[in-house]
Amino acid sequence: MLALPSIWNILISSIVFFIAVWYLRRYLDEQGLPKGITRSLLVFMLASLASCGTGTFIDKIAGKKADPAAPTVLKQLLNAAKQSAQE
Repeated sequence: MLALPSIWNILISSIVFFIAVWYLRRYLDEQGLPKGITRSLLVFMLASLASCGTGTFIDKIAGKKADPAAPTVLKQLLNAAKQSAQE
């Protein structure tokens, strides 16, 4: 299974998310991009990307690695799904 994120990962990535949202909104206001759903989705996606990247970086610094059994568990689930689809 996937490993749970560390407390530092959660704290720092949350802070980075809100800083990225503030900065991106400010930048897009300066560029004159009108407010709307597309702009909101763009800000959300870019801030989420920055937050996830920061969280991954924090876990790498802390020495936390992903669970090596996760790919084998995924393969087992896919095989079980294929077998049930064939029945």
